[in-house]
Amino acid sequence: MQEKILILDFGSQYTQLIARRVRELNVYCEIHPYNHFPQPDESVRGVILSGSPYSVRDAQAPQADLSAIKGRLPMLGVCYGAQYLSQQFGGEVRPSATREYGRAILSKVVANNPLIAGLSDRTQVWMSHGDTIVKIPENYRIIASTDTVPVAAFQIEGEQTWGIQFHPEVYHSTEGKQLLKHFVVDICGCRQQWTPDSFIESTVRELRDKIKGDKVLLGLSGGVDSSVAAELLHKAVGDQLVCIFVDMGLLRKDEFESVLKSYESMGLNVIGVRAGDKFLADLAGVTDPEKKRKIIGRDFIEVFDAEAQKLTDVKWLAQGTIYPDVIESISVNGPSATIKSHHNVGGLPEKMNLKIVEPLRLLFKDEVRRVGRQLNVPADILGRHPFPGPGLGIRILGEVTAEKVRILQEADKIFIDGLKESGLYDQVWQAGVMLLPVQSVGVMGDERTYENCVALRAVTSTDGMTADWVHLPYDFLAKVSNDIINRVKGINRVVYDISSKPPATIEWE
Repeated sequence: MQEKILILDFGSQYTQLIARRVRELNVYCEIHPYNHFPQPDESVRGVILSGSPYSVRDAQAPQADLSAIKGRLPMLGVCYGAQYLSQQFGGEVRPSATREYGRAILSKVVANNPLIAGLSDRTQVWMSHGDTIVKIPENYRIIASTDTVPVAAFQIEGEQTWGIQFHPEVYHSTEGKQLLKHFVVDICGCRQQWTPDSFIESTVRELRDKIKGDKVLLGLSGGVDSSVAAELLHKAVGDQLVCIFVDMGLLRKDEFESVLKSYESMGLNVIGVRAGDKFLADLAGVTDPEKKRKIIGRDFIEVFDAEAQKLTDVKWLAQGTIYPDVIESISVNGPSATIKSHHNVGGLPEKMNLKIVEPLRLLFKDEVRRVGRQLNVPADILGRHPFPGPGLGIRILGEVTAEKVRILQEADKIFIDGLKESGLYDQVWQAGVMLLPVQSVGVMGDERTYENCVALRAVTSTDGMTADWVHLPYDFLAKVSNDIINRVKGINRVVYDISSKPPATIEWE
């Protein structure tokens, strides 16, 4: 049985980061909303209570029934979690005189406490809270303080229950990972056996048991998630897996051919479908971004379904869903109000009467890549930047035409090839070119031109939720701009997008 840590999510922006830090210790953990967490079974070794944007003093503050956990399993309350453990059991929490946000120095009050033993006597931690614990219950003992926070960490006497007012999961808590290791490994007794190898072994076994002799259908995109999902399924059920790769006419230049070749080298059974004419015809005259997305999504389902109908005995539809998608669908505040329609092939399972299989639904993106490396998925696929489901259709602002696709493909290839040739590609999380609905005057030779403008976009990120623009070298930008204007007929101006997310988004539509 897979041992695990449960994280009860009270809505903190850092909850996923706690999970990632625990998993970096080769310990499996799951995030559950505070109001929908499962009854712990023998696989659960400990529980972490997350932070929250709420104050424990708010009337609408999240309330969790901890009766099945407290005193029975090791528990660690982080920030809001610590304040909740104090307030609910006889302590007192009040607003801080000033908001405690940023670096602080933690001093040990009880040096040999198992949670903080071995940490430096004055170690840097990260605070982010507007309330502070001013009184703890009688059976609670302070184990660490800072200059301004007397109750920075405590333990309940006679229980393996701790609360900490700081965030060990963030980079600025310099020994935070060590503290988490003390809790997860030393206190909870986890054996640190959850590795890419162990994940592959257990997942392949589960897939074989679930699928048996049935056929599985998977829509490939050329991206990391669907490619690793395909390799896992292929390892489990071999030729029972049939993959369909649809060319919507909105892929990057020569991408259809190069990706198909990569998949063939992996030994996958892939059906390549060229359907660009259909997509472009249906997009003619459409300028609204959401309408474009819906048309692309609808056409994809129609093309995919038509190809699937040629097959027999297909019982399963595989999807490259990953753990952040799962967390989003069961979030503290309920499912997201606006999940973009292209994230998964919505509607297909019902239309084709298929059961869903999601081999990556337990993994974060960086874990998907580690599993992919273990499965020998080609490096060019594993290192590929994220690419939007609707492809270049949402990087062409306004109406999509065959000529605009050609122009954008040429410009995009120069930019992406330039990043690779300059050794910059792997330093960027996502990059691409946007074709703007703007024409401007230019001069080429002795002639005036009135042609298109493109915007280059390059960002750094970990999960796409937030992103910052990349400070690409001026010499590199100058060369790319020059090459695009000289080599791509129809473009006479290049700009560089220096907006961060938020407030901007990564894509323009």
